[in-house]
Amino acid sequence: MHKVYTDIIQIAGDVITVEANDIGNSEIARISTRLGTSLAQVIRMDGKRVSLQVFAGSRGISTGDKVRFLGHAMRVASGDDLLGRIFNGSGEPLDKGPALSENLIDIGGPPVNPAKRIIPNKMVRTGLPMIDLFNSLVESQKLPIFSIAGEPYNELLARIAIQAEVDIIILGGMGLKYDDYLFFRDTLEEHGSLARSIFFIHT
Repeated sequence: MHKVYTDIIQIAGDVITVEANDIGNSEIARISTRLGTSLAQVIRMDGKRVSLQVFAGSRGISTGDKVRFLGHAMRVASGDDLLGRIFNGSGEPLDKGPALSENLIDIGGPPVNPAKRIIPNKMVRTGLPMIDLFNSLVESQKLPIFSIAGEPYNELLARIAIQAEVDIIILGGMGLKYDDYLFFRDTLEEHGSLARSIFFIHT
């Protein structure tokens, strides 16, 4: 049974504090306000005082709002049902499709021991000679792309996603302008790649 509390004793920036019992570190809570609902995560515990960071900010939250602890850390669905879908940063659908409640996995985990990490050695071809020849992309590695205002970096990123020899495209957009989100969505759809894409968008 989920624990519900209605006495927020402090609001400081994006952090709220409630008095609660038997709460776990990093546990997720859902806050019900007059503006809707927001997710928050436990970041500090001091006796019964539990501090939570509100993902969407504390605007609109009052001391009498309901805080319902969900009993688990942040989780997200996994599997083929994610393909072709668009979600927000919390894994909630933005495409008017059904919410996914099966095959949930925690997004956090223990850090990787670098000494036991498999050495990357499989190249991912992007179809862009300047990358494939001079700065080859390898599985499990990052490819930094630096740009300045006015340069067509969105077009370059979309081209890499479409041309790369990969099975799945995952687009994570944090603070993405809505027009940029529409560009990526429409471009991938135009090239027939949207069905093998998963979007996590925060605009």
